[in-house]
Amino acid sequence: MIRIGVDARELLGSATGVGRYLGELLKRWAARPDRERRRFVLYAPGPVPLDLPPDAAEIRVIGGKGSGRGTWWEQTSLGHAIRSDRPNVFFAPGYTAPLGTTVPLAVTIHDISFVAHPEWFRAGEGLRRRWLTRRAAASASVIFTDSEFSKRELETHFRTVGARIRVVAPGVTPRTLPGPAPRREPLVLFVGSLFNRRRLPDLIEAFARAASALPDSRLVIVGDDRTWPPQDLERIAAHHGVGGRTRFMSYVADEELADLYARARVFAFLSEYEGFGLTPLEALAAGVPPVVLDTPVAREVYRDAAVFVPAGDIGAAADALRELLINPQAAAPIVARAPALLRQYSWDDAAERTLAGIESVARS
Repeated sequence: MIRIGVDARELLGSATGVGRYLGELLKRWAARPDRERRRFVLYAPGPVPLDLPPDAAEIRVIGGKGSGRGTWWEQTSLGHAIRSDRPNVFFAPGYTAPLGTTVPLAVTIHDISFVAHPEWFRAGEGLRRRWLTRRAAASASVIFTDSEFSKRELETHFRTVGARIRVVAPGVTPRTLPGPAPRREPLVLFVGSLFNRRRLPDLIEAFARAASALPDSRLVIVGDDRTWPPQDLERIAAHHGVGGRTRFMSYVADEELADLYARARVFAFLSEYEGFGLTPLEALAAGVPPVVLDTPVAREVYRDAAVFVPAGDIGAAADALRELLINPQAAAPIVARAPALLRQYSWDDAAERTLAGIESVARS
């Protein structure tokens, strides 16, 4: 039996990003008909709120009181547990892993924005992330990333990774509501952590221009504020005269998020740098056309199922939002292309390919 250690800390609390990614993989791995061939050992600083069959997964709560779930926990409590347990392979789903372990390592590096654009990060955070991610990449027997764009970035900035990189795109989890869907509203929606690279000030200004003749329109921005240097987005909305029509929500439960997708008429994601960019695909799965910046990764991921606007062209973004708010029929060609695109992004396929990669480097 193969024992696969997993850093499961991102499953704790309000799971976003890496936590959702790991949860989707684990659910499929634990349900495989050949699950008796392997056992997953999930390491976390607290109880993991994921219902997995006990014969498929073991949850190990490690770390003393006050150890947190950050780098200190990773490098001390988690590192000690791995060196003691010695699983056949260890999977780190979120960029970094304990240093100094001889257990074969598989790591997912979703993007390297902190390397390509250090100006978007606090000095200490950026230095820590660059150093630890480089070390993880150098130690890993296999590196997963989400897109060909991210693979090129890794090859450019981490020159030694070479053939160890495997591109495995994530799947898309449809956000659906029970019962009949609500009516679409003149609502512009953004979902994702708030980073400077996602140009929220530009989105707010574009919305203000688009909504000047649409008094019922609203902008909802969902995501934890992680901007650096800090951006006072509420003040920016007030400055553009849409403070009362812009709502900021740091986190919403799945059902409320599904309701927002069901009500929105347009999804806006003006990000200049992503490793993949999942939420515009979630919007498409809910029948909402996305407006995105015209970047190489956006062209790769969304293909012909989005409205692309040039970076820095707030007027073009405003025109795209206005057209989709005023004329819902303008969304029809984009939404019609969504099913063919979404079939390319399957959690079943991602789970199969990721597990194969992990097991290919497991020590016998």
